[in-house]
Amino acid sequence: MSTYLDLNSELTPTQVALKEATHRFAAEITRPASIELDKLADPEDVIKEGSVLWDVFRKYYELERHLAGMPEEIGGANVRGLDSHVVAEEMGWGASDFAISLGASGMPFAMGLMSAQMTGNKRIMDEIVTPFIKDREAKYIGCWAITEPQHGSDAAAASIQEYANNPGMSFDTRARRDGDDWVISGAKSAWVSNGTIATHAMVHFAIDRSKGMTSSGVAVVPLDLPGISRGKPLNKLGQRALNQGEIFFDEVRIPKDYVLVEEGMYAFAGDLILAIANGGMGATFTGVARAAFEEALAYCKQRVQGGKPICEHQLVQRKLFDMFIKVESARQLSRAVAIHNSVAMPPVSRYGIASKVYCTQVAFEVASDAVQLFGGYGLSKEFLIEKLFRDARAALIEDGANDVLALAGAQKLIESYI
Repeated sequence: MSTYLDLNSELTPTQVALKEATHRFAAEITRPASIELDKLADPEDVIKEGSVLWDVFRKYYELERHLAGMPEEIGGANVRGLDSHVVAEEMGWGASDFAISLGASGMPFAMGLMSAQMTGNKRIMDEIVTPFIKDREAKYIGCWAITEPQHGSDAAAASIQEYANNPGMSFDTRARRDGDDWVISGAKSAWVSNGTIATHAMVHFAIDRSKGMTSSGVAVVPLDLPGISRGKPLNKLGQRALNQGEIFFDEVRIPKDYVLVEEGMYAFAGDLILAIANGGMGATFTGVARAAFEEALAYCKQRVQGGKPICEHQLVQRKLFDMFIKVESARQLSRAVAIHNSVAMPPVSRYGIASKVYCTQVAFEVASDAVQLFGGYGLSKEFLIEKLFRDARAALIEDGANDVLALAGAQKLIESYI
């Protein structure tokens, strides 16, 4: 592991061990697999049977890493706060696409557990959460189905009261109550992470009522139910190991116990989900920024130009130090947010947004500077930095486009800051 940082003194021996174990997993498993999958021309090949993608998922579940955030009393490791940041940063350092894909795989089940704990919903626990907890073969994979063909990052503003009172502004997917069931219709866009491989989706929708749509909701939906179909995986610029694809719902019937958030609670739940997801993105792309900086630093030490390594040229030294400052500032912000939001209830979404917006921008800027330092080699697919640059660029859009997220964060700041 790189030793250029001396801030590991902030970590306890247990956290250092966690960091080292996660780094090994990222270095030996996810990064090589991500590089291999990045070379595939057809995204269908990424998810086909026999792909290394499935080897990574099975290894992740076999090592029980999918239970990291679950409570200890049900077999999890209760990784929270700074511990969760340590894990996310190392996973981002290894491969942001796998970090996001593996993280999203647990979202429906984590929300199902939270609902079961709050409401005593035994059915969601028995039929959804417990099978995931017992899984060691990656048979239960989740996705977060929120973005739609006609609604993109505006869904991130759904927790603002103006949107919460008018869900049609954010969701075209509709759900209506029919006896003991709910019936869902609509489509989620090709930006759904794990959309083509997931077994369960955490679906956001507007609630249809006879007198109009009055709220939004969230449900866990098994994706093998009648009325569900999917599109092809998105063929995209970067993060190619993170498969993304459309999901279509045509009068899909689910039991009422699978609905986690009903009328009146969406603003709270939406804020909570946004805060946690955005905070995770901030930590992950701190790792990407660090990876790009490490690649640049190592290259500048060995690349000779003008009779000496280019790290001895002053302009290169200045650029390297500016990159170092950005990585460190991203780490401090995203760590602070992870620690604060692990104990705040609800988590503070404006901090999660700040972490995501700032750290993904830093990752892109540091990766761009690294490409510049590599010169022509920075554009070559033979070097990791070319991939890191593409992966970082994708982050400015996913989990909410940064410009729209910043507007949502500003609204919350104005409303709450004293």
